[in-house]
Amino acid sequence: MKRMRLLRSVRLLSSLMLVFSVSVAASAQRRDRDRDQGERWERLGQSRPDGRRDHDLVRVFARGGFRAIQLRVSGGAIEFQRVVVHFENGADTEVEVRDRVRSGAATRAIDLPGDQRRIRGVEIWYGKEGWGRSRPTLTIYGRR
Repeated sequence: MKRMRLLRSVRLLSSLMLVFSVSVAASAQRRDRDRDQGERWERLGQSRPDGRRDHDLVRVFARGGFRAIQLRVSGGAIEFQRVVVHFENGADTEVEVRDRVRSGAATRAIDLPGDQRRIRGVEIWYGKEGWGRSRPTLTIYGRR
C-alpha cells in the first residue's frame, strides 16, 4: 500500500514538473516574441554581385537611426571580406563580417557604435566567385 502511494506521489510530482517546465519555456518564447515585435528589421537596400567586381556601395535612403544591421544572402553564397558603414554625419565604421554566408542565411546582428546611426550607405568588398547565370542577391536590413 505504501509503495502504491509512493508511486502515485512520484507520478504526480513528475507531471507537475513537466507542466512547470513547459510553461516556463512558453513564457520565454512569448517574451522573446514580444521583444522582437518592437525591434523589427527594415529593408535598407540591395545589391546583386556579378563576380566581375569585388566591391559595391549600397545607398540607404531610409530616414532615422538604426542600432544594428544584418546582411542576408539569397541565390548563392557570398564571401564577405570587408564591410564599411557610412553615416550621414560623415563618419565611417568598419564592421567585422569576414565570413562566407550561404544562400538563405544571414550574418549575425551587427551593432552600430554610439550615436552615429543614421546610415548613408554600406560599402561591401566580397570574394569574386563564378556564379554564372544565377547571381546572388545581398539585402541589407537595419534594426531601429
